[in-house]
Amino acid sequence: MNINITNLSSSDTDFYSKLNALLAWDSVSDFDVQSSVLKIVNDVRLKGDSALIEYTNRFDRRSIESANELEISKAQLQAARTRVDSDIVASLEVAAKRVKDYHERQIQPSWQYQEEDGTVLGQKITPLDRVGVYVPGGKAAYPSSVLMNVMPAKVAGVQEIIMVVPTPDGFVNDIVLAAADIAGVDRVFTVGGAQAVAALAYGTETIPKVDKIVGPGNIYVATAKKMVFGVVGIDMIAGPSEILVVCDGKTDPDWIAMDLFSQAEHDEDAQSILVSPDKAFLAKVQQSMECLLETQSRKSIILSSLEGRGAFIHVEDMEQAIEVANHVAAEHLELSVDQPEKWVEKVRHAGAIFMGRHTPEALGDYCAGPNHVLPTSGTARFSSPLGVYDFQKRSSLIHCSPEGASSLAKIASPLARGESLEAHALSAEYRIIETQ
Repeated sequence: MNINITNLSSSDTDFYSKLNALLAWDSVSDFDVQSSVLKIVNDVRLKGDSALIEYTNRFDRRSIESANELEISKAQLQAARTRVDSDIVASLEVAAKRVKDYHERQIQPSWQYQEEDGTVLGQKITPLDRVGVYVPGGKAAYPSSVLMNVMPAKVAGVQEIIMVVPTPDGFVNDIVLAAADIAGVDRVFTVGGAQAVAALAYGTETIPKVDKIVGPGNIYVATAKKMVFGVVGIDMIAGPSEILVVCDGKTDPDWIAMDLFSQAEHDEDAQSILVSPDKAFLAKVQQSMECLLETQSRKSIILSSLEGRGAFIHVEDMEQAIEVANHVAAEHLELSVDQPEKWVEKVRHAGAIFMGRHTPEALGDYCAGPNHVLPTSGTARFSSPLGVYDFQKRSSLIHCSPEGASSLAKIASPLARGESLEAHALSAEYRIIETQ
C-alpha cells in the first residue's frame, strides 16, 4: 500500500513555513462544543447529583436512579483484578513499581536557612489534599494512564485520589479497575465526560470536590478542564500524540517504521515525523512502512495519520536535525543515533527523550518509569512531564527576628511609600528598633 507522506527538505527556502503549517494544531474547541460543555458544567455545579445522573444516563446510555450506583467499591476493584489475565496483572505490578521508583527521586524536601541576625527563611512543601484522575473508559482500555497519573500523586503524599471513568452501556473495563487497585486509588466513580470534570471541580452530594484534575480525555473533557481551571488546578490541555525520530540512517528501517506507527495508531490527528541527514535511509523507511502497514490491525488509522500530519524531513547534517527537533519541541523525541549522549546535550525542547537505537517510545508509554503524560503541540518549550511536583504546593517561610524585622523595615518603608501604600509603610515602620 502506498503511503503519501509529506517530504520536506531543510534546504527549501520556505522550509520552516511548510513545517509550521504541518505542525499547526488548533486545540481550542469550537463554539458548539464550548456551549454544550458550559451548560453541562453549570448544571452539575448548580444541581449536583441530579444533573450527574441525567447526563450519565443520556451520554453513557445507562439507567441509574441514584448517584450511589456510580461508585465502584474496593471489593469490586479487587474482584476485577482477579478476573484479569495473570500476565497482565504481573506486568501492571512491575510497571507500577518502576513508575513509583522513578518518581520517588523527584521528592523535594522542605528547606530553610538562618541569616546572621536570626531571621529564618525557607520553603514548606505540602502535598495536595485531594486529586481527581480522569481515565478514558469503555472498550478503549488505558491502564497505563491510571498508573502514570496516580503513582506520582501517591508518591507526593496526596491524601485522597478520586478516579472517574466512563462506562458506556455499562461496560466496565476490568484491566482499568485492576490498575486502579494496584495503584492504590481511594475511590472510583463510573462517570465521564464534561459532567465528570464538573463534579470533580465543584463537588456533588456524592463525588467530593478535588484540588486538581489530571488525565486525558476527548475534546469535551479537555474543554471542561479548561473551563474549570482556576476553580481547581489541571495538568494540561493536551493535543494529539506525537513523535519525532532523529536517525542517522544506521538503525533498522523496520524499527523506525514501527516507532512511527506506534504514535500514528493512536488516532488520525496523531503526528509522526522522521528527520535524517541520510536521504536514502528515508526511502528505505518508506518501503518498510508500506510493507509493514498491511500487518497492522489499525492500518486505516495509521494511514490517515501519516498522510494527514506525518512527514519525512531531509536535513544537511545531525546539527541541523537537532535544530529541527528543537523547533518542533515534540512530545516524544527519539535519538536513534550513535552517541546519543553527545546529541542530547543540544536538545532544548522535548517532553521525553529516548536515547539510542534500543529505546523505542513505546517502552516509555508503559513501564520504563518516567511519566508518559507529556507536553504536546510545541508546549515542551515551556512545560514539563507530569511529576511529583504537580501534586505538591510550595509555601514560603518567613520568620523575622526583631533585629531582622527592623533591618528589613528600613528597606520596605521607602519602597511602600514610593507605591503610595502608607499602611504598608507604617506596618513595617512599627517594627523598626530605634537605636539610642
